[in-house]
Amino acid sequence: MILTKKQTKALDLLEDSQTHELIFGGGAGGAKSTLGCYWQIKNRLKYQGTRGLIGRAVLKTLKETTLQTFFEVASMQGLKSGNHYTFNQQSNQVTFFNGSTILFKDLFLYPSDPNFDELGSLEITDAFVDECNQISYKAWSITGSRIRYKLTDYNLIPKKLGTCNPAKNWVYEKYYKPHRDGYLNPKLSFVQSLIGDNPNISKHYLENLQSLEDVDRERLLHGNWEYDDDPARLVDFDAINDLFQNTHVAKGTKFITADIARFGNDSTVIGVWNGLRCERIEVLKHSDILNTSNRIKSIMEAEQIQVSHVVVDEDGVGGGVRDFLRCKGFVNNSTPIEVLGKKQNFNHLKSQCYFYLAERINKGEIYIAENRSEITKSIIQELEQVKRDKIDFDGKLSVISKDKVKEKIGRSPDFSDMLMMRMYFEIKKPREFFVY
Repeated sequence: MILTKKQTKALDLLEDSQTHELIFGGGAGGAKSTLGCYWQIKNRLKYQGTRGLIGRAVLKTLKETTLQTFFEVASMQGLKSGNHYTFNQQSNQVTFFNGSTILFKDLFLYPSDPNFDELGSLEITDAFVDECNQISYKAWSITGSRIRYKLTDYNLIPKKLGTCNPAKNWVYEKYYKPHRDGYLNPKLSFVQSLIGDNPNISKHYLENLQSLEDVDRERLLHGNWEYDDDPARLVDFDAINDLFQNTHVAKGTKFITADIARFGNDSTVIGVWNGLRCERIEVLKHSDILNTSNRIKSIMEAEQIQVSHVVVDEDGVGGGVRDFLRCKGFVNNSTPIEVLGKKQNFNHLKSQCYFYLAERINKGEIYIAENRSEITKSIIQELEQVKRDKIDFDGKLSVISKDKVKEKIGRSPDFSDMLMMRMYFEIKKPREFFVY
């Protein structure tokens, strides 16, 4: 089997003494699955008695696609089923003549196993996840935590390979963007794979990609990670970037909005507003109720903001901050606010405020005076995930849940929730176009 230059580069990273995780991603036709299967077969033959994992989101798709690629690659290597290896359809496991094995496993996030406890007792030597953009970041992380089998015996380090097409989720945020901007962790690597890198691709396959609509052509033919193809998205990507340039937004009444941390890894995010200008953002990590309340109170005094112009997330421990300050409390699942005497077609207040926020942002009516890159990147990432839930459903308007957002970006959307709560005060003084 002759590897392409990009496959060779990726394989070198998979066999070095530094790289723990590699994303081999880009457009369709870049021979991504072929690389993963070749790497797994090579390792199993080289390291006797080891265990590999080949995973994908859905087992049925895994067996119809990646497993077939495995058989093709094995054949190209001169390996014959029943002689050099056997495949057990019940256990979905390949066993080689030297005792090495490969488990074919679905990595879908099932509601009955949110913590992937089924993987708890699994011990593997390395892992290849095909179309890793289709699994949750939690599944990706837990799979990596199971890589420990016979590493010491062969002086190996944990290795994990993920292949995928461009996707605006955790792969983009944790691998592609850091690679693009030059700050990717040295233990992680990203290699862009495009159809032009594969000299063996069929001209008919290329023609099919060239005939795709704009967004799909950008993703699958050109490997463009900056696409925007989700019709459920509420906020335009360009408008999100404009947030930090909209200095024309007028000053006005001052407000404070605060998303209060509820869990250990969450952060309390406080926004100080002058009209629809978010002029300051403060992030408090591991701050208790008293410290958070005192910090908000000191901002109120310094900025001369009355308590009726302060709103905090009342869910969870935020209720304690609300009680301490005696300010407005924001209850995400509460009834939407009536506008111009009319009930609004939203499932709850949070969805109502997010739809209003999206409209304001798209109209260029909000300015965020923030230049700290880690915060601006977080805001952009979170606002990209503001999407309508059940887009084909004719019922009440709703946004996707916080749990779904956390699954995609690997953390809580604290910044966007802080921005969203600013709309609470705008709805109280509605404009005609705000009626849904």
